[in-house]
Amino acid sequence: MAAEAAVRHRQVEANGISMHVAEAGPEGGAAPAVLFVHGFPELWYSWRHQMGYLAARGYRCVAPDLRGYGSTTAPPEPFYYTAFHIVGDLIALLDALRLPQVFVVGHDWGAIVSWNLCLLRPDRVRALVNLSVAFMPRRPGVKPVEYFRAAYGDDYYVCRFQEPGVEAEFTAFDLKNFFKLALTVQTIGSSTMNLRKMQAYNKEIKLPSWLSEEDISYLANVYAKTGFAGGVNYYRCLDLSKSASSY
Repeated sequence: MAAEAAVRHRQVEANGISMHVAEAGPEGGAAPAVLFVHGFPELWYSWRHQMGYLAARGYRCVAPDLRGYGSTTAPPEPFYYTAFHIVGDLIALLDALRLPQVFVVGHDWGAIVSWNLCLLRPDRVRALVNLSVAFMPRRPGVKPVEYFRAAYGDDYYVCRFQEPGVEAEFTAFDLKNFFKLALTVQTIGSSTMNLRKMQAYNKEIKLPSWLSEEDISYLANVYAKTGFAGGVNYYRCLDLSKSASSY
């Protein structure tokens, strides 16, 4: 994979944590830079093709593993995953890389992080491209988890992820099968990311053209080492982020 071969990896100390960062394209501050922000359950790896494409066209591409993911520090307590922590990580990363402004591309949870980055530090963002998650303004009268519970029920994954220890349920999975299901799921509502239903699923999963067995193995191997607690903590911090935010 030519795009993957061109990627450089390093650890960067930022905002009190160590962040794993993948980069491609020109080094230094002269080239326009693109910051890629991944979602759950993903890693920097989600952006490998886009990084290769843009790097070949003169862009400096930066794709970190967010706090709690991959080779980036994963504090155990959920309250270390507020919007302020995650945006603070990204700003500190840009400072460490000496990037005053970047184009931002976010997906899934990364889209939520990117919305917050634009709201809190618009001076660091040249333009934003978000995928999958629309902007959700703060609703003072309704907490996010209460909204999801009323809309989809207690078994909805956002609600279930609030339960202490739920991340241990991922250990019951063959992780390759889990990622095949998680990345190709087409359901909505309470069936989305339903761990009990996913564990009971026994049909053959045919991968789409954009997802290979190699990709699945990469994700499964990383998550086998790190577990899922870091990613789950983003969901546990939903109410805290929205309650603390002034936007």
